[in-house]
Amino acid sequence: MEKNKMEVWAKRNCNYFYGAVIGAIFGFLYWKFVGCSSGHCMISSKPLNSIAYFAASGMLIASTFKKEEGK
Repeated sequence: MEKNKMEVWAKRNCNYFYGAVIGAIFGFLYWKFVGCSSGHCMISSKPLNSIAYFAASGMLIASTFKKEEGK
């Protein structure tokens, strides 16, 4: 019974996971290729900052594509 609830939750929230993963990849690529040469940039000075920021942004963008459930 618990497995079924977990499968339903995973299917409902898979967009958030995919958005976070894609955003994290873009965040790493942004840090790697654009970055910040002076080290004073808030987001792109460290890879963890840009990965976390882009992952959160990816989740927010992915949430706009979520289908509404019928009542």
